[in-house]
Amino acid sequence: MKPFSYVKAADEKQALAALGRERGKVLPLAGGMDLVSLLKDRIATPDRVVNVKGLDGTITATPDGGLRIGAAVRLVDLMAHAAVTSQYAALAEAASETGTPQIRNLGTVGGNLMQRPRCWYFRNEEFPCLKKGGARCYSVDGENQFHAILGGGPCHIVHPSSLAVPLVAFGAKLRIAGPRGEKEVLAEEFYELPERNLYGETALRPDELLTHVILPPAKSMKSATYEVRFRSSHDWPIAFASVALSIANGTVSDARVVLGAVAPIPWRSPEAEAALKGQPANEATAIKAAEAALAGATPMTQNAYKVQIAKTALKRAILHAAGVSA
Repeated sequence: MKPFSYVKAADEKQALAALGRERGKVLPLAGGMDLVSLLKDRIATPDRVVNVKGLDGTITATPDGGLRIGAAVRLVDLMAHAAVTSQYAALAEAASETGTPQIRNLGTVGGNLMQRPRCWYFRNEEFPCLKKGGARCYSVDGENQFHAILGGGPCHIVHPSSLAVPLVAFGAKLRIAGPRGEKEVLAEEFYELPERNLYGETALRPDELLTHVILPPAKSMKSATYEVRFRSSHDWPIAFASVALSIANGTVSDARVVLGAVAPIPWRSPEAEAALKGQPANEATAIKAAEAALAGATPMTQNAYKVQIAKTALKRAILHAAGVSA
């Protein structure tokens, strides 16, 4: 591990003052699970680490009836919050499925949203992969059973955040603070494909911080997240889905569908949404939506199995949100 200086920021102002403009030279530290492993493996080699646990760690109601969630909120507190569990079930379910109890007790909302890809080529310092400035993506000709089946290329990572997927489904915004002031960005627009941002995954600049998540009013929306993993213990999902549905008299009037662990970003599917709108909330409709969502999948040599798993995850998320038994 490369030596670095350490700054403990008491609040947002101090944290911003400690950041720098050069990518990778100054990195924030929250729960630490992702950053510490990156430091140990020498994937991250910052000159300075800034402790940002002093950022807002509260969940409060917004004037319009939504929620404002601080980046320093722990996952265990998010999944147990009454307003989250009652109004934003897909988010509570995603938080409860993240990692282990130990990770959920330390991990934060901001840290989960900002974690780096789990691709084993990226995480192994012995591989000078494309994302680290190398000449190629090793997954194309190598072990690729957990890589992207949608939106892949030239780097075939899958997005690692569990919380980002339901946040996109809810149409959430992310508050970003920096030396140029503050702004709110749609979660859907915050994450960027490798073809646009090869060496990063988000629109966040090195001297900016993600400080809050702002959820719009849930109203009568029904939502759910469904994950499929090899192991029910500590493991990352093979594929999962989050849906947010408006249902009136048994018919879907509006829908937002987002897939996780199948693309380099949380993958919203307008095709699945179109297949749901105006249709009865039943198993036949859920199957059609799942087929539509994965129609454009382009699996690699070892991950074609993920297509069916993603279909099943989406079908079950839809039925769970609609309160229908499969």
